[in-house]
Amino acid sequence: MAAGTAAALAFLSKQSRSRVGGVGSLRVPAPVTIDSFFFGCELSGGTRSFTFKVEEEDDAEHVLALTMLCLTEGAKDECNVVEVVARNHDHQEIAVPVANLRLSCQPMLSLDDFQLQPPVTFRLKSGSGPVRITGRHQIVTVSNDISEEEESDEEDSEEEEEEEEAELCSVLPARKHQARH
Repeated sequence: MAAGTAAALAFLSKQSRSRVGGVGSLRVPAPVTIDSFFFGCELSGGTRSFTFKVEEEDDAEHVLALTMLCLTEGAKDECNVVEVVARNHDHQEIAVPVANLRLSCQPMLSLDDFQLQPPVTFRLKSGSGPVRITGRHQIVTVSNDISEEEESDEEDSEEEEEEEEAELCSVLPARKHQARH
């Protein structure tokens, strides 16, 4: 499943687990399960980087949605630059600074669900922190198993549609009446 599709499905439910089926005449090819877990890490002088990664064999789509970066207790009034290292659309690794936190003027930054695909590395490029990074790890799984009940429902639905089509009479052209004088 593409990242865009995973992001589009994320709006369907903010609960930790939900099932999605067809809506009206729209059909979803298979049931989708969305799991959401709290994510957090801390960068400091002792731990200058943290890498978030998932297992390669996993068939699920993983998204890391960042919500906030903030300085925590013990931070000094200095510039703390946090950089994210991830892959771009060409699968090339790029590093981008996402926050410059300072205790006296900007101790925290809201990222409003900034979404990244793992693996993602967070680096404290300057400053000594500690900087807390929080967010959600979302796992979108598409089930390829269709239960027997769903298969029988689909077959019944197709048979009903065929019966309805057979019941409809074909439209005949209008007869022309000759005018009498």
